[in-house]
Amino acid sequence: MATQLSNAVEIFGQDVYTTSLVQQHTLGSVGFTADGRKFRYASVQPSAGGATGQPTGATLVSGNVLQGPAQIANHLALVPLAATAVGDTTITLTLGATAAYANQYAGGYMIVSTTPGNGYAYLIKSHPAAASSATVLLTLSDAIKVATTTSSRMDLQQNQYSGVIQAPVTTATGAAVGVALQPIAANTDGTLNFGWIQTYGPSATLITGTPAVGQMVTSVGAAAGAAAIFSGTLPAIGYTMSTGVTGKNNAVFLTID
Repeated sequence: MATQLSNAVEIFGQDVYTTSLVQQHTLGSVGFTADGRKFRYASVQPSAGGATGQPTGATLVSGNVLQGPAQIANHLALVPLAATAVGDTTITLTLGATAAYANQYAGGYMIVSTTPGNGYAYLIKSHPAAASSATVLLTLSDAIKVATTTSSRMDLQQNQYSGVIQAPVTTATGAAVGVALQPIAANTDGTLNFGWIQTYGPSATLITGTPAVGQMVTSVGAAAGAAAIFSGTLPAIGYTMSTGVTGKNNAVFLTID
């Protein structure tokens, strides 16, 4: 019998344990099972076939901790080509020395990091592909609220559920977003696979180290995809429900969101 989702998302195109090559929900959509576990809808970073210069992913491993897409330094503090007025829904920015593939930031955000307009985050609707150091035209879902100028600076932030990957060893390159419920393939042709990842409630999570019962754990440790004893540096992702055994999948109550 399939494990069905309920509550927050009213119509479900996918069961919690299925994958799809066709996107069924908005990335980041929330779903719950009747026992209170919480899930987010996500896509998996392709293993090959993507845009040149973009990071590659791997098929998700059940119980592995996941992070969102790695930040791209060359897509931060970007210079606008021209000023915008209140109510505008398009803006052209000049990229740094890394290309952007079409709609890489769709569902993500343009963060205004330098005044004028500082402190606003705008949802990105779409954009074409752009070469490194070239301009990219963003179409925004949110209209500009405070006029910007060529002195403003903008950061591009992907939707954190777009192209999720296994949490790396030692140093995070993105924020923790969930734990894999099942293998979701990283495609070799550059296309995306979609499915649900868990963010709250009891889970079978890979452990590194030997956390005690009830101890908080975090997302980056000595093994890729493993939860480690909370050190106070990165946010806690949950707490152990049983004594942790390194290299094993143990019961962790997730509290990511």
